[in-house]
Amino acid sequence: MAAPPAYALIATDLDGTLLRGDDTVSDRSLAALRRAARAGARHLVVTGRPAPRVRPLLESLGCTGLAVCGQGAQVYDAAAGRLLWSVRLEREPAETALGKIEAEVGQVYAAVDQDGVDGLTLIEPGYRMPHPTLPAVRVGRRDDLWRRPISKVLLRHPTLCDDELAAVARSVVGSLATVTMSGPGTVELQPCGVTKATGLALAAGHLGIAPGRALAFGDMPNDIPMFDWAAHGVAMADAHPELKAVADEVTTTNEDDGVAVVLERLFPAG
Repeated sequence: MAAPPAYALIATDLDGTLLRGDDTVSDRSLAALRRAARAGARHLVVTGRPAPRVRPLLESLGCTGLAVCGQGAQVYDAAAGRLLWSVRLEREPAETALGKIEAEVGQVYAAVDQDGVDGLTLIEPGYRMPHPTLPAVRVGRRDDLWRRPISKVLLRHPTLCDDELAAVARSVVGSLATVTMSGPGTVELQPCGVTKATGLALAAGHLGIAPGRALAFGDMPNDIPMFDWAAHGVAMADAHPELKAVADEVTTTNEDDGVAVVLERLFPAG
C-alpha cells in the first residue's frame, strides 16, 4: 500500500470527536497532536461552538494559533484574542426562516449565539441546552434574542428528532440561511453559504496550506463540507450515517481516542 501523504494541517471537530463526553481531551490524543506538531503539522480546531465557548478549551490544548468557530462563521486568533473574520446572521432572514419552519412544524424553541469574542448564548423560554456544561442566559421572550448581532440560531422541536427538523428546515429556508445539524439536539441556522469549509478554507489560506494537505476529523453532518474540502476525512465510529457515507475512513469513537489512533499511524514515533 502506498505511503500516506504528508499532511500539513489537522482539522478536528470538538464535540463527539476530539473531546470526550466530559469535555476533556485524553492524554493520548494530546500526545498524538504534539507528535504531529513536531513533524510540522498544524492543528486547527473547527467547531460549531462560538469563539467565547472555545477559548477555555484552546487554552487547555495549548493552542495559540487560529481556530474556526461558530460553524465557520468565525476565525479566531487565540494568541491575539480577537476575531480575524466573522459573518453575522441578520435578524430579518433569521426571523423569516423561523417563521417558515414554524408554519410547517408548529412551535420550535430557539437560542442564539451572539457575535463577537465576548458574545453570550441566549435561550428563549422552553429551549433546553443540549450540552449542559455550556453557559447560557435565559431571556423572557423571543424578541430578546436579538439584543445584539448574532452569528447563528439554534433550534429544538418538542417532538421531532434532529433529522426530521433539519429536513423540514432545509426544505423551506432556501437562501435565508444555511441549515446544519451538529450534534444531538442541535439543529442550527447560520449565514447563507457559511459552513465549516468556508471558515477552514480562510484559516488554511492564512497559514498557506492547500486542501490537498489537509486531514479532517468529525462526527456529524455539519462536518461534511469540511470533509469535501480536505484531502482525507475521518469519521468517528459512532458518527452520523450521512458523514460516514462520505468519509475516507472510519476510526474508533471519541471515548476510544479515535483521533489519536489515526494520528499515531500517520505520524509514527521516530
